[in-house]
Amino acid sequence: MSNGSSITEFLLLAFADTRELQLLHFWLFLGIYLAALLGNGLIITAIACDHHLHTPMYFFLLNLSLLDLGSISTTLPKAMENSLWDNRHISYLGCACQILFFLFFISAEFSLLTIMSYDRYIAICRPLHYGTLLGSRACVHIAAAAWGTGFLYAVLHTANTFSVPLYQGNTLDQFFCEIPQILKLSCSDSYLREVGLIMVSACLGFGCFVFIVVSYVQILRAVLRIPAEQGRHKAFSMCLPHLAVVSLFISTAIFAYLKPLSISSPSLDLVVSFLYWVVPPAVNPLIYSMRNQELKDALRKLTTRCYSEPINSSSSSKQL
Repeated sequence: MSNGSSITEFLLLAFADTRELQLLHFWLFLGIYLAALLGNGLIITAIACDHHLHTPMYFFLLNLSLLDLGSISTTLPKAMENSLWDNRHISYLGCACQILFFLFFISAEFSLLTIMSYDRYIAICRPLHYGTLLGSRACVHIAAAAWGTGFLYAVLHTANTFSVPLYQGNTLDQFFCEIPQILKLSCSDSYLREVGLIMVSACLGFGCFVFIVVSYVQILRAVLRIPAEQGRHKAFSMCLPHLAVVSLFISTAIFAYLKPLSISSPSLDLVVSFLYWVVPPAVNPLIYSMRNQELKDALRKLTTRCYSEPINSSSSSKQL
């Protein structure tokens, strides 16, 4: 292969070699994917239909659920297809699209998690200014900035990655396309441009992480000063789900990309990447609905309405 343009497809890493395990992985992936679709879909529908949830916190949560659906839909359906049909191939264009969309959803999600920490900080530490600082128009602009920043970030990295000549074959040691695996196929110094961009992105991500930590330190100090126990409980119920989601997102990412080389292996990398890319979008709806009474009430109303409407319609048809 003289250059990257001669590559028409990539070979992804298979989860298993035996047919029985491949089918088992397919059903496991299908269950996780359906759980993610159901959980995030219910949150989106409940927030959109219940006017009591038309607040900045739930508006950002709706955007987070949309991003979770996008990120898990970028990688898991292809993994399901490969496991079902005993296939490892992905086209060159398909690989580029997978990287583009996944970078878009993940970077936008991390930006949104940072914004949500600011929302919690304003709600608890500066409640009198909440309506002024986070009005409906401001929330739309902030969310649009997160989506737009994620898209520009994804386009820049994807274009830069696939402009690098590839000479080391077309086999990727991962079940989906990601930038480090693509760069491994290059022996040219041109990949240093993408490494530089990754370092800049890591610094920006670290800045967001510091902002989240500082915000929660201020939130914790403010909560501990609340005299009423009920007030503290309400404040913690507002912040703990977001803090749990941020911790899950960052901890799995750090372990996936910064783990020691001494414990690195293809099988371990496969499991860790699965935990990082697949588990958070499926678990996030459960985390947010466990301690949030308003969201649980909205979901209960939604399921009750969906259950009662078919019964009422059947009763009306019988009367006719």
